Amino acid sequence: MAATGACLFAAGISSTVVRSCRKPLSSSSSGERKPNPIQNHTRRLAVSTNEILTATKTSFSEKRQLTTEKLEEEAKSVKTRESQNPYTEAEMKYRKSLKKLLEESKDLVKSDGGPPRWFSPIECGSRLDNSPLLLYLPGIDGVGLGLVTQYSDLGKIFDIWCLHIPVKDRTSFTGLVDIIERTVRSEAHRSHGRPIYLVGESLAACLALAVAARNPEIDLILILANPGTSFRKSQMELLLPLLEVIPDQLHRSLPYVMSSMTGNPWKVVMDTVMKSVPVPEAVERLSRDVDVISFYLSVLYDILPRETLIWKLKLLQSASAYANSRLHCVKAQTLVLCSRNDQLLPSADEGQRLLHALPNCENRLFQDSGHFLFLEDEFHLGAIIRGVNFYRRGAHHDYVSDYVRPSPPEFKNIYESTRFVVNATSPVMLSTLEDGKIVRSLAGIPTEGPVLFVGYHMLLGFELTPMVSQFLLEKNIVLRGIAHPSMFMRVKDGLLPPMQQYDIFRVMGAVPVSGTLLYKLLASKSHVLLYPGGVREACHRKGEEYKLFWPERSEFVRMAARFGAKIVPFGVVGEDDFFDVFFDYDDQMKVPFLRDYITRIAEESKSVRSEFNGEVGNQDMHLPGVLPKFPGRFYYYFGKPIETEGRKKELLEEKEKAHELYIQVKCEVEKCIAFLKEKRKSDRYRNIVARLAYQATHGFTSQVPTFEL
Repeated sequence: MAATGACLFAAGISSTVVRSCRKPLSSSSSGERKPNPIQNHTRRLAVSTNEILTATKTSFSEKRQLTTEKLEEEAKSVKTRESQNPYTEAEMKYRKSLKKLLEESKDLVKSDGGPPRWFSPIECGSRLDNSPLLLYLPGIDGVGLGLVTQYSDLGKIFDIWCLHIPVKDRTSFTGLVDIIERTVRSEAHRSHGRPIYLVGESLAACLALAVAARNPEIDLILILANPGTSFRKSQMELLLPLLEVIPDQLHRSLPYVMSSMTGNPWKVVMDTVMKSVPVPEAVERLSRDVDVISFYLSVLYDILPRETLIWKLKLLQSASAYANSRLHCVKAQTLVLCSRNDQLLPSADEGQRLLHALPNCENRLFQDSGHFLFLEDEFHLGAIIRGVNFYRRGAHHDYVSDYVRPSPPEFKNIYESTRFVVNATSPVMLSTLEDGKIVRSLAGIPTEGPVLFVGYHMLLGFELTPMVSQFLLEKNIVLRGIAHPSMFMRVKDGLLPPMQQYDIFRVMGAVPVSGTLLYKLLASKSHVLLYPGGVREACHRKGEEYKLFWPERSEFVRMAARFGAKIVPFGVVGEDDFFDVFFDYDDQMKVPFLRDYITRIAEESKSVRSEFNGEVGNQDMHLPGVLPKFPGRFYYYFGKPIETEGRKKELLEEKEKAHELYIQVKCEVEKCIAFLKEKRKSDRYRNIVARLAYQATHGFTSQVPTFEL
């Protein structure tokens, strides 16, 4: 149940430019990023729908163009600041502001003309090898810049093309579908087994569904945000007849009506007010955001003049009817993203409807978001796609080769959402250097893989969050956790928590229990996290704190030896400082309705270790009854790495030798636990009150002392 390892590429800063769509760069199996072949940093929009591969270009305004020298200087500055660990200052990552988006939109509208056409942002030109094609379809605005704040992350893993529909264009819905369909068919022919992603919100979601319904034989993945299929149940249907009769002199007020319905710029202001920042800084931000809103209303009027707005609403009306009539033909893998606070469409209810209407569909609900999901500051589309295991570069998702570690902004978002656990537990992490010296840091952890971490699973796995976070922050290492299958698939829906709760684990690299996946992870030189005790340890009974429940088989030792992996035994203590188990599995199985509840949960998830006898095979999922304690502290101790290099033949051919090493690893884990249980007695800051008092005088982010080593 943990995280993963791969390479991180520091985010560069590039100018606001787009490049012509072109034939995807040649593929190879190296997994390296492709350099951006475009050196001309001029704003460009290219490729008409009739000449998709032709470099017909229209220059944009250059008054805000950054020079190449400035770009290189800023990128160098960012790289220098992130050189030690890009995760320590995730906010350094460049992300475009709403105002930048509006400036680009205004430029596009000014230079508008011609039919709908594709463009590709030049800042998305450096990506992973064999990156799949992502076609972004615009919403009711038609501009095609809805992913502008996502470019820095999506551009690393996708070849992005965006569709631009000029303000005065009056192409019908079926005409737009034809345009997209021609591109999809052309690129599918050249995709070499890679899927094509169709991404869009509102109107664009209907376009994507229509294309998928007409092309069930093509490998498409649909990412639909607040889909317009719910138009007939929305406020916008009521707005359409009003627009047709409203006097011209009142039309200038329409942007205010539309903006209040979207809520996006006003959310920016409220976020500024609610953030805990110094008063002078808050005033400065608020002033800047008010300017943005004023600019927003002006641009919105330019993008959606009266005639265009009426046309787009009628287009959405026909699009909704067309897509709904063909939902039964959609076979594509689909992810529906829904906002609870969408003021334009009843998206939350629509997401549930589509979940049951489409055969291969996942649904994700965002409680505090508005209609324009892709523009929200803390929304990371790349992380969401990877969190539901929708990112793949072939016909099927591969947990190892398709994995992409989280970017700094993505990790920051995850870390902030779970930081309370770190603050409450104030973890102490110890490791062992090669000479046997114990240090308070992760300095003893091998940097180069493959490495297999084998340890004790605390109650409900509470040790995972602080440990995984610290490995990223201190060592820039992502742990690939071997996790329970219920985090990845369900035999049927029912009582288990929704899959959305486990998206973070999948983003951080967790993979389902599998000998094949362990083999592939070690072969890829990953840092792998393994808990031999599994659910039996994580859901232990009363009085079983720190007791290991390991199977007798030594398979992980033999697997490690096959690749010469280092085995790092580790122990964790502290969950007994937070909770006391008073109503365990044995007690619950004596209560008929609870016994039935546990049985139903087991039926929903794939069983693990059903072939084992005894306690180690008792892996039923359940929630132990616990009593909270006055919070103590978490302690981690990583023992000296055990080498398997050069012992492949010995450990693979002689089971007795493999079993001896297995017992050695188990004993080392028990020694680590015993060491921590004894040493924590002398920690004067074990109690949370003592830690808070220390931080009050030394700073909240200061490292709280612990026992002497």
